[in-house]
Amino acid sequence: MSQAIEGIDPTVPPSGTVCVECEAAQGWWLHLRRCAQCGHVGCCDTSPEQHASRHFADTGHPIIQSFEPGEDWFWDFRTEEMFSAGPNLAPPQHHPQTQTVPGPHERVPLDWQTHTH
Repeated sequence: MSQAIEGIDPTVPPSGTVCVECEAAQGWWLHLRRCAQCGHVGCCDTSPEQHASRHFADTGHPIIQSFEPGEDWFWDFRTEEMFSAGPNLAPPQHHPQTQTVPGPHERVPLDWQTHTH
């Protein structure tokens, strides 16, 4: 039996394959992060709106995992530490490989680099 980790529920699937708030506002994002507790998918701190960090601030859910293909690291907002080992979260593990970064392609401004943090 595996030991439970506070702030991680491996049974919860992601909320989707896009940043929930950016999608609702017809915005765009650079990279995606997944809340390891509730599955919320939000954009990274380099993205203009930083929705993954806002989700932590609003909910107190402390741990995210990268939602990018080929990345499986976790980040703990409480300690500001990255860790590479953790439980396998419910699938899917990342957004579709065909999804552009930044994305979605049709909403990314030509000068997108000037809008990142």
